[in-house]
Amino acid sequence: MANWLTGKVKSINWWSDKLFSLVINAPIEGFKAGQFTKLAMLVDGKRVARAYSFVNSPKDKDLEFYLIKVDEGNLSCPLAELKPGDEIEVSAIASGFFTLDEVPQTEHLWLLSTGTAIGPFLSILQQDEVWLKFNKIFLVHAVRQKQDLSYQTLISKLCKQHPQLKYVSVVSREDNPSGLLGRVPMLIKSGELFEFCGIEPSPNSSQFMICGNPEMVKDTSSTLALMGYERNRRRSPGQITVEQYW
Repeated sequence: MANWLTGKVKSINWWSDKLFSLVINAPIEGFKAGQFTKLAMLVDGKRVARAYSFVNSPKDKDLEFYLIKVDEGNLSCPLAELKPGDEIEVSAIASGFFTLDEVPQTEHLWLLSTGTAIGPFLSILQQDEVWLKFNKIFLVHAVRQKQDLSYQTLISKLCKQHPQLKYVSVVSREDNPSGLLGRVPMLIKSGELFEFCGIEPSPNSSQFMICGNPEMVKDTSSTLALMGYERNRRRSPGQITVEQYW
């Protein structure tokens, strides 16, 4: 049973007609970047809860979540109607193992995401540890349309603060002059992603964290496996760490 706390909505920011960020103030226990918690609301007299990853740094007092409004979604629709000052239930304890302490140290870190699954990576990139652990970091964000490339101000700030970070946008349904066109698994298979980044990775030099819809996670993991990369497990460290975000 979750230990529920009452949080208060501080702000809501709409990126498009479907994508929005929710900032909540709630006295939760500490969390690790990459983890998630549960948000809940009473809908028709019943508590409806869903898991959402933190976007904010663990050092921040305010909690931020990146969401998509799903048509007729049991929770996403009520969440989208919240206003500053409204109350919402937040689980007191964070969960999840999609964190840096689960990833072996190496030269290059690849952060591969789709849609709102960029959220946990933004949390990871807002802490000091990641910059000390890896020489170069590649943040790859794949979406359908360019309007879905949210958090550009934060990403630009991180790139300026940390020259070792390279951001790569991937768009599948329209031209993307500043980034790449297509899907992440195919761009890896063709070598186009690595050519764009100017890096030829290898199992000895690279770690991949993959967060996104199940199809992307599965196809990307399978593509990397054919290239000699292995799933990262505590008992047998590898190069692929995954989180399905659906």
